[in-house]
Amino acid sequence: MEQEIRKLENEISIASGSTRNVEGYALLFNSLSTDLGGFIEKIDSNALDGVIEKSDVFATLDHNKEKGVLARSKFGKGTLQLTVDERGLKYNFEAPQTAVGDETIEMIKRGDITASSFAFTVAGDDWQLQPDGSYVRTILQIDKLYDVSPVFQPAYEQTSVNLKRFAEIQEENKKILEEQRQKELEEYYNELEKEIQ
Repeated sequence: MEQEIRKLENEISIASGSTRNVEGYALLFNSLSTDLGGFIEKIDSNALDGVIEKSDVFATLDHNKEKGVLARSKFGKGTLQLTVDERGLKYNFEAPQTAVGDETIEMIKRGDITASSFAFTVAGDDWQLQPDGSYVRTILQIDKLYDVSPVFQPAYEQTSVNLKRFAEIQEENKKILEEQRQKELEEYYNELEKEIQ
């Protein structure tokens, strides 16, 4: 499984009354994404069931572990607090007194960082063709979380796994439509033959 990355704008801050406590939402349930190249996406409210307990999740700056780690939740325990509530996945950590910790705090305070992002793999999804020809992908189950990140320039990244799966869904729907058309034609010709006889 290839990792996918998603972002969430305006859902990060320094906790009130604190100077180094960072909190935010990495994802919101049932919230539609922007266009991801022919489809939009939402995450089912049950998609994180059992995921935190089997994931080793890092908090990093801009998904970059090479700069250092801000916090970590290993199977639900550690310096990174991950909480699933009715809105989505909330994260909270005390920024370390390191270069990357100081940079993160300063960039959030200045307003240079206003978004969060998370990396994950998908265990189950559902694709629905809309009347306008677009698709809505619902992520039914996340397999694992890999990181939550305060990010400078958030973007819904179109990973190759996303695009490959989308192409497969389009092809499947095309075949279904062709089969339906063929069946309708056969029924039409059968009716026509009955009328002629």
